Amino acid sequence: MSFANLGLIDSILRTLEALDYREPTPVQKQAIPAVLKGRDVLAAAQTGTGKTAGFALPLLQKLTMEGSQVAANSVRALVLVPTRELAEQVAQAVQQYAQNLPLRTYTVYGGVSINPQMMKLRKGIDLLVATPGRLLDLYRQNAVRFDQLQALVLDEADRMLDLGFAKELDELFCALPRKRQTLLFSATFSDAIRLMAKELLRDPLSIEVSPRNTTAKGVKQWLVTVDKKRKSELLLHLYRERGWDQLLVFAKTRKGVDELEQLLLAEGIAADSIHGDKPQPARLRALQRFKAGEVRVLAATDVAARGLDISELPRVVNLDLPIVAEDYVHRIGRTGRAGATGEAVSLVCADEVELLAAIETLIGQVIRRQDEPGFEPDHRVPVTAPGGAVLKKPKKPKVKLVPGAGARAGQGKIHMGNWFEADDDKPKAKAVRAVPKFGEKPRPKKK
Repeated sequence: MSFANLGLIDSILRTLEALDYREPTPVQKQAIPAVLKGRDVLAAAQTGTGKTAGFALPLLQKLTMEGSQVAANSVRALVLVPTRELAEQVAQAVQQYAQNLPLRTYTVYGGVSINPQMMKLRKGIDLLVATPGRLLDLYRQNAVRFDQLQALVLDEADRMLDLGFAKELDELFCALPRKRQTLLFSATFSDAIRLMAKELLRDPLSIEVSPRNTTAKGVKQWLVTVDKKRKSELLLHLYRERGWDQLLVFAKTRKGVDELEQLLLAEGIAADSIHGDKPQPARLRALQRFKAGEVRVLAATDVAARGLDISELPRVVNLDLPIVAEDYVHRIGRTGRAGATGEAVSLVCADEVELLAAIETLIGQVIRRQDEPGFEPDHRVPVTAPGGAVLKKPKKPKVKLVPGAGARAGQGKIHMGNWFEADDDKPKAKAVRAVPKFGEKPRPKKK
């Protein structure tokens, strides 16, 4: 099947041909015709399978075919994303798709000056890509209006909830017109997102081109167990011993990212970092240097788990496991994109076994373990079972006391909750209370 069979117009088809888009992906085959017909869509697909084109191409075509002029400060289609990096990535893709169309597209996010964004919005925008926080700031300052809004896209909505955007989303939803087309696209769908979908979507077409919350088949996953204090040392060892080249490393905290960057630079390895405390220009510069090959190792927090589209990235390393299991899927989705192969390596310490079990439960598989000589942990990581269960050491069975010779069942005294059937079993401590003999009424407590 070709893109022409999906009902796309010639100007878009010429653009796709110039971009070397030869055949639609499974999610695009199902989503594009549905969006063109005006249906709400709930789509789950692995990262790197073309979700952006799945919603952007048909929306751009609909806006072009309707041909209505967009009013000042108004927006006709809105795409909400959780992070600045994903906003940039989606916006760049939209600009490519719309290069031969008479439409205005733009993106807004925090971390940069709001004034140029307010000036740009004055002319009106056909399709706007935005993060919730900055969009809400613009709305409260009357810099953007939603009277003409026809379509809303929530891209990676589960991550927006994880980042604490629930209140912002509720306020934005109240400001949007009820009569609209709503699309939810994501690699993972939490239960909270599915509840949200029930409230926002009308008779949606549900698309699942792969099992829920699964990882790409082209990504080889394995882990090394190690003590927490030796993780960075192990990373350097693996980087050198295995001849690793370009590497994206995820750490749990901003402080951890900064410390890793400094360690790599001190070891003579070209490194940079991305996290929430860095200004947006610095984050974009780090990403551009990494894509250009000037930086060999990019350290990042989960702000980079979604939105980094790096072609042929060979390897992702989890220095720390993510707190939210779904983020593991998105982290390792930075490699093995668009059908390519990749490798995902996790360095796991004993404290992270519950996080590991949650990840394995989510993806439905036990990640293969591989020991690294010289780095065997003093604190062993418990073995996990299919389904992500943690196999704990079995408890010693309790030994039941057998009544001694001549002792009748029920006789004796109790102490600290234990029965003593023979004099030899009694501790030196005084019994708490006497146990009545069989058939005897208990004595009333003394007042």
